[in-house]
Amino acid sequence: MCVFALLPVWPGALTEIAMTETSQIPDDSRARRNVVVLVLAQAILGAQMPMMFTIAGLAGQSLAPNPCLATLPISLIVLGSMLAATPMSALMQRFGRRTGFVTGTMFGALGTVTAAYGLYQASFGLFLAGSMLTGVYMSAQGFYRFAATDTASDAFRPKAISLVMAGGLAAAVIGPQLIKVTAEAMVVPFLGAYVTMVALNLGGAFLFAFLDIPRPPRPEKDAPKGRSRRELIKTPRIAVAVICATVSYMLMNLVMTSTPLAVVGCGYTAGTAADVVTSHVLAMYIPSFFTGHLIARFGVERIMGIGLAILAGAGLVGLQGVELGNFFGALVLLGIGWNFGFIGATTMLAGAHRPEERGRMQGLNDLIVFGGVTLASLASGGLMNCSGGTPQAGWSAVNLAMAPLLALAGGALIWLVLRPRDGEDTAG
Repeated sequence: MCVFALLPVWPGALTEIAMTETSQIPDDSRARRNVVVLVLAQAILGAQMPMMFTIAGLAGQSLAPNPCLATLPISLIVLGSMLAATPMSALMQRFGRRTGFVTGTMFGALGTVTAAYGLYQASFGLFLAGSMLTGVYMSAQGFYRFAATDTASDAFRPKAISLVMAGGLAAAVIGPQLIKVTAEAMVVPFLGAYVTMVALNLGGAFLFAFLDIPRPPRPEKDAPKGRSRRELIKTPRIAVAVICATVSYMLMNLVMTSTPLAVVGCGYTAGTAADVVTSHVLAMYIPSFFTGHLIARFGVERIMGIGLAILAGAGLVGLQGVELGNFFGALVLLGIGWNFGFIGATTMLAGAHRPEERGRMQGLNDLIVFGGVTLASLASGGLMNCSGGTPQAGWSAVNLAMAPLLALAGGALIWLVLRPRDGEDTAG
């Protein structure tokens, strides 16, 4: 009797259960569309970055009054990115991601035009000025990974970051191949490559017309303001994420900036140097297809730790010699280690601050990260060209310089894992 009395209730109950389960599945259709746009931007606009990092040091070496200043153009690209990080974050917080990204491409075009004119005039000063302006684009590109999380659910967030970073895979192929076609296309070496970068910036800007990320609402007077920068950076989980992101990027830049100089200095061609950089950038982005899944399965701390261990392996391979196999092996490991360390740190950071703290924290993070990378790129040229007197000695010095930074990041991560968790560790 009781069973038959319950039968009329079952259809409605089943519908309600189905609706409840469906409502619990987040709709990431908008986020997926934005990821496609950002992947294309990473591939097309991002192609200029491996181009610059391959030829800027070589061009600087031909223009600089002192060989120790050969990598100064790369250092100024990163310095420009560091100085632009906070204003760019504030611009996006107020006017939206699209405005910020288009602004970045316009500075990218202006910077590459200025650098191209510097090459044409054989002016090291103009070339440096163009490099620094290009850093504004690099800063904007750094926010692609954060933009991927703006409309994503918690479950889709690490995958969105990984997929956007994976757009660099196409850039890794496009950029160095464009160098081979354009570097000697004009009478002035490398001028054709910079003209090509101008076109990439102007054409790539149209991609952001398809970006669908709502402009952040203006905060009400009584809306929560979130933690101050000082309070944010003192939060253990945020502090460790920033340290690991900074160290991962510093080590990648330290070694990659010196690589073309080391490869050419050891008797190989500029084309071979481009191939080594291609293998490195491929290794940076190919793991992005599964890094998000690995983070979701094994935890962000474990993946970051593996990344730091792989970076240490890159240094060890680099110290074994200057055969082509050593260059390729060290740079491939460097790319994989950077991917795990940097995407892991980005994922940790994205889950450790609140929406109202987004502009403040992301700008602070990139200011610190690119400040460290600026120091690394400056040190790279000095270590490579002014340590020991030979390319082989300089290359060894670059790889040895990785050790103290790895100890810092590894120690911070171990401390975070062993300390008791509290409410300050997450965004709440």
